[in-house]
Amino acid sequence: MNAVGLIGFAFVGAAKAIEERYDVFGVTVVGVMTALGGGTTRDLLLNRVPNSLQSPGEVGLSLLGVTAAVVFVHYLDDGHQHPVVLTADAIGLAAFSTTGALLAHQAGLPVFAVVALATVNAAGGGAISDLLLGRTPFILREDFYASCAVIGGLTFWALAQMDVTVGLASTGCALAVLAARGLGLGREWSLPTVQVRERHDTR
Repeated sequence: MNAVGLIGFAFVGAAKAIEERYDVFGVTVVGVMTALGGGTTRDLLLNRVPNSLQSPGEVGLSLLGVTAAVVFVHYLDDGHQHPVVLTADAIGLAAFSTTGALLAHQAGLPVFAVVALATVNAAGGGAISDLLLGRTPFILREDFYASCAVIGGLTFWALAQMDVTVGLASTGCALAVLAARGLGLGREWSLPTVQVRERHDTR
């Protein structure tokens, strides 16, 4: 799941950069940051040396996703929204949510931290890539995306409170994220916006 997620996230980030006509270096940076940014932020919050700096394999998988975007994105209609890419992205969301929740639990942190690290790990890379692209992070204004990680983090914590095994809590977290993301995509869910009602001068 982690490997598929890294490739899928890197593909999505690189595809967005290609649409913005970034050069090869820019496409690579955005793609790699989409894949690794969330995990790096998570490790910094946990006062750990980022795993992205210690694992050549993760960097290699991210570069594989970037390469796939460069080669195939021109053959796909709206490349980063293609069903195959969305599926890989959902798997990555589940895997990264679970990793964040698991590490927070192992560190003995409370429920807020479990949910926060699950969300940061899963959605942080996408937010960073949007900032690199000069956009408002999409997780703050559209789509039912980061909410899936919140659901996963809460599921992990709830199961952990029942004294189930870590493996079962992790499985429950991943399945909850996949189910939430699948329903969100299938039914086109989005969180409500807060509209400010305009005041009209009636005088």
